[in-house]
Amino acid sequence: MKKIALGTSDLLVSNIGLGCMTMAGLSAKEATAVVDNALDLGVNFFDHADIYGGGKSEEIFSKAIDLQSSVREKVIIQSKTAIRKGFYDYSTDYILKSVDESLSRLKTDYLDVLLLHRPDALMEPDQVAEAFSILKKNGKVRHFGVSNHNPMQIELLKQSVEQELIANQLQLSLMHTGMIDAGINVNTTDNNSINRDGSILDYSRLNKMTIQAWSPVKAGGEVFIDNPAFPEVNTKLKEIGERYGLDSSGAAIAWILRHPAHIQTIVGTMTPERLKQSVLASNVQLTREEWYELYRSAGNPVP
Repeated sequence: MKKIALGTSDLLVSNIGLGCMTMAGLSAKEATAVVDNALDLGVNFFDHADIYGGGKSEEIFSKAIDLQSSVREKVIIQSKTAIRKGFYDYSTDYILKSVDESLSRLKTDYLDVLLLHRPDALMEPDQVAEAFSILKKNGKVRHFGVSNHNPMQIELLKQSVEQELIANQLQLSLMHTGMIDAGINVNTTDNNSINRDGSILDYSRLNKMTIQAWSPVKAGGEVFIDNPAFPEVNTKLKEIGERYGLDSSGAAIAWILRHPAHIQTIVGTMTPERLKQSVLASNVQLTREEWYELYRSAGNPVP
């Protein structure tokens, strides 16, 4: 399993991480099989959020893995905070409360990474900074980042937050390529030239922030792999995947990993065999021609 540095930190993480959003639907025994399989495959990064399963995903994970010190130091645990029922909350009190509750559910003393889950329109950067400083000082969180943020929102946070923001978790897949489209279609009138993300891809590379791709095999909320609604892209995924011994999901992940931004892909499958197939993409490097073939097969014109 290939490892990459997470942002500017000293964390070396598997370039494919396990997203634990749906772990709440598993029994402790089933979750143990999922986690053990991931570790055996070289996955050392596990992505959580306080809202996943209403907190149950974190609880089930703690039952699936014995986080004694010898194990805890070998795994990287990330969680996210700030989404509440119908609103977002970047207040100091809520961030601190949320982290304490996540640590309790996970049965660990610290998070390796904490992300702000979605932007809060009522954000007070000083309140976020206060929470981060308390968490860092108390040893409850070692590194910080954001999710679904644009460059100016990150810059606003940086005015107050002392800690490096090392990651930004963003939706990215072969069928969800807005942050790439705008760069390819500069100075055209095509719809793909519309910059909806504030050049977040280039910003992340310039600032050495790792992009974590969520929903890597979805178009919106729909899985596109082996989906008859997406015939052209699936034909090309199968063709190119076979060259590297990958299934279609693996080929779609290899497409993300090929980008020079060193993007980390968060795979959410709870099926051990699917994860096994997906991680085969970790060390595959598509050619430029193959990357663009897949991009075009997803309905993206190249001007």
